[in-house]
Amino acid sequence: MNKATKIWLNYLAGGAISLFLLWSIYGQVTKQLAGIDAGIWKQTGPNIYLYLCIALMFINTSLEGRKWYLLVSSVEPVSYFRAFASYLAGIAFSIVTPNRIGEYPGRILYLGSSNTFRYINVSVLGVMAQLSTVYIFGLGGLIYYNIAFPASVAKLVLAACLLASIVAVVIYWRFESWLPLFERIKLLRRFAIYGKLLNRITMRTQMTVLGISILRYAIFTAQYLFLLKWMNVDVPFADGYCLAALFFWIMAVIPSITLTELGIRGEVSIFLFQHFSSNTVGMLAATAGVWLLNLIIPSVFGSILIMRMRLLR
Repeated sequence: MNKATKIWLNYLAGGAISLFLLWSIYGQVTKQLAGIDAGIWKQTGPNIYLYLCIALMFINTSLEGRKWYLLVSSVEPVSYFRAFASYLAGIAFSIVTPNRIGEYPGRILYLGSSNTFRYINVSVLGVMAQLSTVYIFGLGGLIYYNIAFPASVAKLVLAACLLASIVAVVIYWRFESWLPLFERIKLLRRFAIYGKLLNRITMRTQMTVLGISILRYAIFTAQYLFLLKWMNVDVPFADGYCLAALFFWIMAVIPSITLTELGIRGEVSIFLFQHFSSNTVGMLAATAGVWLLNLIIPSVFGSILIMRMRLLR
């Protein structure tokens, strides 16, 4: 196959995937928002909350792009733009896969490198940083919930979250302990050399990656609280922030399929915030808003960027 043919086939394949993802995203948006009364968008509070959320969206995506750039740069030299584009492409792939499992495979596919297994390794490290952050914030939210709304079940969940948080943090900081596990399993033994590449990641890079994950979690938790305020859901800032952190933890530990995820998020939101407000429509709208800002808008750009993806080399 000559070079010109490969170029045209790449454009056709990339364009087809891009159109499919855009069509899927449009279908999901119309389906999910159909259950929300359109009139609610005309009864919002001060627009400063919305403007803050939009500004935080750009900061949030830039931070995740930076984190991914730090990880992939430990494998091979990659420009920040290419790393950021692969991150957006990953979000686009995640939208059409259950539990968003397609995000990291989508990132790696966009990069189109021969170092796939090396990218998988640093991806796992990135996932563990995010998982550690989710459980740390979830632990804080559960401590607040147990104090404000004590219950036996809540105490059991808090204990389980504490244990999971310790395990996640230990795995993240002791990643070199993964190597013996690879070497003990015959089928994975030949991949052990890729695990050794993790030793190239310095403690400083690990701290930076974890710090970015924590900052991002703090940002989209604030986004959700601002959107609730914008939708006239009257909740105190401190209590609301703790419940918002708990909300994202619950959504991380409950398996869900993307097509029904917004409905599940809405139910969880109502359960948590009904202690302070009866504005359930506003809660649903805020949940839809944080979904649109942090997933749908970046996935649209990612879908467009996929047109440039080289499937044939």
